[in-house]
Amino acid sequence: MLKIHRSGPGTGVVMAARAGDRQALDHLVAQCLPLVYNIVGRALKGHADVDDVVQETLLRMVRGLPELQEPSAFRSWLVAITIRQVRDRERVRTTARARNTRLEEAEAIPDPALDFAGLTILRLGLTEQRREVAEATRWLDPDDQELLSLWWLEETGELERAELASALGLSARHASVRVQRMKKQMEVSRLVVRGLEAAPGCSGLNETASTWDGTPSPLWRKRFARHIRGCPVCAGLDRKLVPMGRLLSGLPLLALPTSLDPARVLAAVTGSGTPPSDLGTHHGLSSNTGGSSEPARAAGVGRSHRANRRRPARRPDRRATRTIPKPVLGGAAVSLVAVAVVVAAHLTPGSSAPAAKTTLPAPPTPAVTASPSPSRSVVRSASPSTSPTRTAASTSKPTRTAGAAAPVQVASSAKKGVGVWSFNGASQALAASGASWYYTWATQHPGVTTPPSATFVPMIWGAASVTDASLAQARAHGPYLLGFNEPDMAQQSNMTVEQALELWPRLMKAGKVLGSPAVATGADVPGGWLDRFMSGAAARGYRVDFITLHWYGGDFRTPQAVDQLRSYLESVYQRYHKPIWLTEYALIDFSHGTRFPTPAQQAAFITASTEALDSLPYLQHYAWFGLGADPSKPSSGLFTNGTTTTAAGRAFQAAH
Repeated sequence: MLKIHRSGPGTGVVMAARAGDRQALDHLVAQCLPLVYNIVGRALKGHADVDDVVQETLLRMVRGLPELQEPSAFRSWLVAITIRQVRDRERVRTTARARNTRLEEAEAIPDPALDFAGLTILRLGLTEQRREVAEATRWLDPDDQELLSLWWLEETGELERAELASALGLSARHASVRVQRMKKQMEVSRLVVRGLEAAPGCSGLNETASTWDGTPSPLWRKRFARHIRGCPVCAGLDRKLVPMGRLLSGLPLLALPTSLDPARVLAAVTGSGTPPSDLGTHHGLSSNTGGSSEPARAAGVGRSHRANRRRPARRPDRRATRTIPKPVLGGAAVSLVAVAVVVAAHLTPGSSAPAAKTTLPAPPTPAVTASPSPSRSVVRSASPSTSPTRTAASTSKPTRTAGAAAPVQVASSAKKGVGVWSFNGASQALAASGASWYYTWATQHPGVTTPPSATFVPMIWGAASVTDASLAQARAHGPYLLGFNEPDMAQQSNMTVEQALELWPRLMKAGKVLGSPAVATGADVPGGWLDRFMSGAAARGYRVDFITLHWYGGDFRTPQAVDQLRSYLESVYQRYHKPIWLTEYALIDFSHGTRFPTPAQQAAFITASTEALDSLPYLQHYAWFGLGADPSKPSSGLFTNGTTTTAAGRAFQAAH
């Protein structure tokens, strides 16, 4: 096997970091991140817990560094720690599922954009047989995932066989036996991938696949392999197969996601004096990894934030207090802050740690009036899941709270998003909101600058938006694409089910993780608009990766409103068994005109509902309606300008 220069720290860096050199420690963490991320990401198949496990591995590494006897064995030691953390996380997930079997199926739903095989193909630009090898990894037995993560790095030249065996706790001979068994499964999986993608393909294989749900699994690998072995049409699938070792040799490590960018986090927090650009260049890293915008990791970022609260840094000395630069760091970054703080406390006793959160001052008196949000002229009848008139007048004025608001600690969550339209200060407000993603009901975001802490998600709004130009714009923004906006409403995209199905293949060809049309109401109703669309898509073999929904509540009592929202989401999930994005929601009553709750009621609902949404494993993302608020009238908005928050805005900032 061709061996290349392996990434990672040299012995000198390890020794200096072990001795307490802060700059060496910064470099050590930065150099270890890509290797740890690639092992964990592939072992957990891109699960939302990847960021958490990577961060926990770093914590274990720095805590154990002073006791490391042989710096030359650092790499093997780190890989072994990483595999132990992967196994610990799997045990925790297994135990949690055993305690709550009702949610077992929901917890198993992956975010399609986090699929590690797909990320490998996309970021490394894999084509032809290399792409087939990456896709074949999806079909392996679950018990082989951690072995796969190490074997892949062995084939690319990053690990030695002895390091692989040591990390798994196996003898060299036993490790070789397991690797050979897994490689046989991989070769079979390559044939399955080829057979399913063949055009026109084998009619017998297509018949076997007629009841397959499209999700790779060991069971279906065996079923397809059984057909391929006995089929004369499929007999030629193994022609010109290049050995996997030759295909993988020399492939680089998968670049870090932005949520784990070491340069920005370490430079901002540790005070090492190494600028982000220098640190990234020195280690072959980039703050824009992979060249694409990617949403922060679902659930992982939110849990990282809570994990940081469980392991608080020591209170900083007054003399060492520093202001953390904006923008506010995301949850994954906050956890890396905790890593640096723990390292400093462990290796250099007496040193003070900087604060890990940004505290915003109380908002000033509004000085700028926000422009109204996108217009909707519809006035609806009462419905718990309908969408509001965005410029509708209210029948009552909200109660204004006297006195200055308390400072807010801005929290970050990968689920938390917001609908945005252009208004004075929109970009500044978005950066201060704590949202990790946003959308504008369009394929672009004119007048809104995307902050480093957030990701823009495009939408094809309606039939008129299905153009080559709009689809090209959508392809330029990250892995997700939202489908049509409220096609069941005459005042919105106003589309028949048949019209939407006719246009859907063009959205599929954009190559994005694709969300369903977002109906205004009745997503859980048999025979409703969404139900007929999903049935039609299934009959035609069309792809819908997740369900998008809107919900508006007319009951302003917090417990009841949260229960109604949760019940609606549960009903929709039980009907389609797909991940859900709640892309518009707020408390607004349409039963008699348009009525808003008091600011205190809206804020209380945000606090309670975001906590509930964070606990739903099938709910991957939510977006509050919306970012902008007109201070002259009631609304559900969060900011009246770039710096002035409403009560709802302060509750949203604190939500995680």
